[in-house]
Amino acid sequence: MMDDGFLTAIGLMSGTSMDGVDAALVKTDGHQVTVLGATAFIAYEPGFRGALKMLLRADPENMPSYDHIVGELTALHGDAVETLLADAGMARSDVDVIGFHGQTVFHAPDQGVTRQLGDGQSLANQTRVPVVTDFRRADVADGGQGAPFAPLYHAARARSLERPLAVLNIGGVANITWLGSQEDEDIWAFDTEPGSALLDDWVSRHGRGDYDADGALAARGTVNDAALAELMMHPYFRLPPPKSLDRNDFSPSPVSALSVEDGAATLTAFTVRTIAMALDHLPEAPVRWLVCGGGRRNATIMGMLNDCLGAPVDPVERVGWSGDHLEAEAFGFLAVRSIKGLPLSVPTTTGVARPLSGGILFQPEE
Repeated sequence: MMDDGFLTAIGLMSGTSMDGVDAALVKTDGHQVTVLGATAFIAYEPGFRGALKMLLRADPENMPSYDHIVGELTALHGDAVETLLADAGMARSDVDVIGFHGQTVFHAPDQGVTRQLGDGQSLANQTRVPVVTDFRRADVADGGQGAPFAPLYHAARARSLERPLAVLNIGGVANITWLGSQEDEDIWAFDTEPGSALLDDWVSRHGRGDYDADGALAARGTVNDAALAELMMHPYFRLPPPKSLDRNDFSPSPVSALSVEDGAATLTAFTVRTIAMALDHLPEAPVRWLVCGGGRRNATIMGMLNDCLGAPVDPVERVGWSGDHLEAEAFGFLAVRSIKGLPLSVPTTTGVARPLSGGILFQPEE
């Protein structure tokens, strides 16, 4: 399995959109990386997704018992591993490690807390492969924001691309990685705003599906300037980076009286406006923006970004990356870096005091 320090890793990611588990295969020495191509996705059933979302609203100090949810969540990640191996035609013995991010249900780094659900030992036992999990805790304990955590992977993938470059992830929470001309050391990252979380919840609340497909609802609506101005008053936007968000840090109340179309248009404009504000915090304007996450499929968002960012805005597929599986790949990469004791975060990505490794390794039990 090992070849000159390179390991084969499966990365698993369940993001803030809470739609399911992404799985991807990479081969890496923690510096260079090759994406092996095979991917898998296991969708959450509506009832399980609802149970996860209920945990987002729970008091983090007095959460109800959720052992059964952790068990089901972990088993679904194991199913993703099995599906991926079958599709790749690989045996589990061909894999050196699994990077298991888990499901974030509470993120408050200023309180020294970040909580991702998942049982690393159970997943290692189920898959018979070593598992690295709990990636963010060491960073938060050392004073970091614990997010975003994919920037070092973005830097590894973008070595041949023109810089300065921005990699923008529009998931439930949106974040940016800025890559300057000095290779891996020239990097900035932070969460920009709640991404598609408010918009997805708005659409779901009105019985129009789980998200605004292709931005069609927003395209039919009109932005309410007063509601947008109220959304923009959130104190987060006055904070300098590094900074990060919990999925529920923002309230949709400013759009509560609007029609579904006008609410979607206003929340979409909010996403775009706050991404554009990220330019104020970057050392230099990017010559290109590459977008991953579900937001890249929203034609209204992508069109508005192209209009306001002053540089080409493209889905990451334009450079041969997978916009659906980039974060899963990242946690396979980070699992290998964890095993090798390499940093997972640096001061300019999370605000941690020094380049810091992290993660906990679980070996399958006999």
